[in-house]
Amino acid sequence: MNPDEIRLVILDILASIAPDEDLSNLDDDVAFREQMELDSMDFLDIVMELRKRYRVQIPEDEYIQLGTMSSTVEYLVPMLRDVQSLA
Repeated sequence: MNPDEIRLVILDILASIAPDEDLSNLDDDVAFREQMELDSMDFLDIVMELRKRYRVQIPEDEYIQLGTMSSTVEYLVPMLRDVQSLA
């Protein structure tokens, strides 16, 4: 997957976790928690969904890498490089 495809995956996961959120104006460089009403369980749901969909294991001490869209995509690029896009 390329960064654009990964971004779409993250948007899809966010939409499923927070269906009432407007993701159209999401700023990629601002923390998700500052832009959306996400709690700790929602954040864990993101991690679990990545694990379920792509078998990606994210150590708890690296969760901080998933704070913004930009950092999440950057973190996931090497992990999902060989995964075929579902699009």
